[in-house]
Amino acid sequence: MTILIDRDQLMSSPALVPAGGDLALDRGGAELTIGLINNMPDPALKATERQFMRLLQAAAGPRRIRFHCFSLPSVKRSPEAKWHVENEYSDLADLKRQRFNGLIVTGAEPVAPELDQEPYWRDLTDLVDWAKVNTRSTIWSCLAAHAAVLHLDRIERRRLPAKCHGIFDCEAVTHDPLTRGAPTPLKVSHSRLNEIAEDDLVQAGYQVLTRSEEAGVDVFVRQYASRFVFFQGHPEYDALSLQREYLRDIGRYLARERETYPNLPVSYFDAATEEKLARFEKQARHQRHPALTNELPALNLRADIAAGSAAAALFRNWLQYLGADADAPVSAR
Repeated sequence: MTILIDRDQLMSSPALVPAGGDLALDRGGAELTIGLINNMPDPALKATERQFMRLLQAAAGPRRIRFHCFSLPSVKRSPEAKWHVENEYSDLADLKRQRFNGLIVTGAEPVAPELDQEPYWRDLTDLVDWAKVNTRSTIWSCLAAHAAVLHLDRIERRRLPAKCHGIFDCEAVTHDPLTRGAPTPLKVSHSRLNEIAEDDLVQAGYQVLTRSEEAGVDVFVRQYASRFVFFQGHPEYDALSLQREYLRDIGRYLARERETYPNLPVSYFDAATEEKLARFEKQARHQRHPALTNELPALNLRADIAAGSAAAALFRNWLQYLGADADAPVSAR
């Protein structure tokens, strides 16, 4: 998949124009080429594409972006998802034949007890090594961030006593161009069973940019030839992403695909919805059957979750960083 993202298309539908279409002249400097290595689980595959495309579109301003989607071939897929990747995504071999200003790499659903035992481990670590010297900056998201620091510095992630799941207030802890103009606090979605400890990161030479009292480290960076940006959370999530995950986990519990009932996402549903979901949980524990999903109550989110506002600021600043290199004369790079 290769598309051109243009600000003029922001209010149109469809919002994204296929490469080669009739587009207005670029008015915002050199074009940026960005790759999304989308390794998310099959149910979230297309939603992740849309989230990052819309996010980049909103952050780009007048600048045009050429956007390519890839997926690691060693990530296990259902036949339907495999067909989508094979027909709509670019071949990963094309990554090394073109010049990319930036990459975004997502995590994949774990299938092995340890990250370095995952079937995609070799492909992912090869990507880490390539991106260090062949991009101006790469974003590593959630599990991909954990895998990257394990490969780079043998920093092991730690299992949390309970899933970190919800909207968390994150504060900037140092001045950095990436967080310039970001709202205070940054409300960021986190959804993970593990964490990287701040002390381990600092000791290894990483710089923590944002953290949450409840969720721990949020964004951190390290400079190689490429600037590596790591997200423990999911700033790209839309307002309903955590709801979809929560309902998925309820379904898995009722189908006996998991043993524990999922906790409510933190600071996400409004008070009335939380009360209804607490009553539903009691019912589910006594009448554990997949058909019970038909009795789930209507769900309403809190009014203050501010989905996307943190991501818009972070990605606007990231694109400006990428653009500083793209706009420079070749002799100055």
